[in-house]
Amino acid sequence: MIENTRRHAPACFRKGRKGGGSGLSEAPIGLIAGSGRFPILFSVEAKKQGQRVIAIALKGVTDESLSDLVDSYHPFKLGQVNGPLKVLKEAGVEKVVMAGKVQHTSLFGGILPDLRAVKILASLKDRRTDTILSAIANEFSKEGMTLISSATYLQDLLPAEGVLTKRSPSKQEAADIKLGLGAANASAGYDIGQSVVVKDRAIIAVEAMEGTDAAMMRAAALAGTEKSGAKKNGLVLVKVAKPRQDFRFDIPVVGLDTLDTIEAAGVTALSIEAGSTLIFDKEEFLERANRMGITIVASARGNAL
Repeated sequence: MIENTRRHAPACFRKGRKGGGSGLSEAPIGLIAGSGRFPILFSVEAKKQGQRVIAIALKGVTDESLSDLVDSYHPFKLGQVNGPLKVLKEAGVEKVVMAGKVQHTSLFGGILPDLRAVKILASLKDRRTDTILSAIANEFSKEGMTLISSATYLQDLLPAEGVLTKRSPSKQEAADIKLGLGAANASAGYDIGQSVVVKDRAIIAVEAMEGTDAAMMRAAALAGTEKSGAKKNGLVLVKVAKPRQDFRFDIPVVGLDTLDTIEAAGVTALSIEAGSTLIFDKEEFLERANRMGITIVASARGNAL
């Protein structure tokens, strides 16, 4: 149903031949693993390519089943920087990927930073997520390691532009998507959030630090669409990449968990950005979306279909 997406993928996502132009060496690759399926999917694909994976897990965050999929698994508390860097450097890691969720609120409290993390935080001009992660990337660079795109090995999960489901958007949903794209791109440009929820040409909710799922449920409560069972013309979720999205840190993703919330919130249309959004478990995701009767479109940057 979905076309080959390689022609739509940014250059940093394109896969080279093993041992050739992939940008990866024979050295093991480091994985900073947050929550969810992202680290697991990354590890599975990396291993298929014959790549050794050294995982840095976050205690209480990372799915511990990841330990069975990687060559080496090292859990640390959130806020520890020096220990993970030492582990990766001693393992001979040259390239590092960040994959998985870390709640943005976790970066502002409830952590016990080590001395190196304290120094990083003290040097920041602001506490935006991208600022914090850029500073961490700089620490990797100091140790001779390069942070690379989190979509490495996963470019086949990036959709091409077009309608991805059997059902196309209704006229009302298409209008809501168009409105939502403008609002979501504006919000993402200010690093507020990358999703908005729309209904009847009105912005119901704008994602902030709470995340997309919570924004959907907030919109559902406001619009009275929770578990409505509507097949079309319900809430419309529009999710975009930032104008200057750094794919080393934060690539938009959707997956089966997203569909759970979509169903609970009464969302009937989803717009994601073509070539810049990962669809986890893509085949199962689209099959279930079709059974639900919702419509999913991959829009070109800044444009509705």
